[in-house]
Amino acid sequence: MTDNTVAGHEEQPGRALAGLLRNWWESSARDGREKPTQQSLAKRLGIDQTTLSRYLNPAHASNAPCRIVEQLHSVLRAPAGDLDPALALAQAAGKRPAATAAPGPAPAPAGPAGNREAAAHWWGRSPIRFPSLAVASLLLLALGCSVWWLVPAGGQSDAKATAHVSDRPSEGTDWPLARKGNVLWKARTVQLLLRANGFDVKVDADYGPATAQAVKEFQAAHGLTPDGKVGKDTWPLLIVTVDSRTTKPDAVTAVQYLLHHAGVPTDSTGTYTLATMRSLKEFQESRNLPVTGVGDEVTWRALLNAQGPDLHK
Repeated sequence: MTDNTVAGHEEQPGRALAGLLRNWWESSARDGREKPTQQSLAKRLGIDQTTLSRYLNPAHASNAPCRIVEQLHSVLRAPAGDLDPALALAQAAGKRPAATAAPGPAPAPAGPAGNREAAAHWWGRSPIRFPSLAVASLLLLALGCSVWWLVPAGGQSDAKATAHVSDRPSEGTDWPLARKGNVLWKARTVQLLLRANGFDVKVDADYGPATAQAVKEFQAAHGLTPDGKVGKDTWPLLIVTVDSRTTKPDAVTAVQYLLHHAGVPTDSTGTYTLATMRSLKEFQESRNLPVTGVGDEVTWRALLNAQGPDLHK
């Protein structure tokens, strides 16, 4: 993402910053260098690993200070043109509206005398007195008994059932649209899945001409209109079911990547491990999906819809 700015997401600078920092880290393995572990990277930055993991997780708004952004840019050898936009996002994410104190009486002095003064002040101003308080309590008790008598026995279970249904994900949730110009998670996911389907594309988190051309070839091979966009007709054909029998490491890497960015910390190994299965089950349970530990079509769609903002060059 050289000489480009992240546009259209001023309302979410923290998420955009986390996505950008994550891309720096993911893309640092080049020119014969290995991607540093978060543990070693945190040590170089002088912060703990938990804090660094939060800074690199686009599922949560990042509050990485400018100092950390500059250090990450240098250590990970990120594109020169990314530094200024990253610092602008860090400054925007660090701004918080000042709290406005509500008007009211000055605080009472500390200590027993202050406590007595505050109590006397409240009692003197309050229109409530003990007799009226007792009457109000009796009225509330009577009202509660009446409501209990009128509500049918099944009312509570019905309410629980309604709440449970409302928590379920909508069956009509659409597949997101990935297209030329996308950067970060959409581009990376499409590229990994193209590789899993036999296309030799570079995984650089930049949905450029080469990626769009590969998508067109994939679509043509499957009888779809070759428009180079991955939408509701292309995603179901492009995804790969991920479980213990999966032999396509790029597809497993894509699931692990999406899980991590959906707030379920997962190592990117390209191998379906017990940890991957546990992460999938945790995500499925959080979305009220069948808890199978299998990356099926429903789970893929939920993972894609659980990512951060849609970012473009």
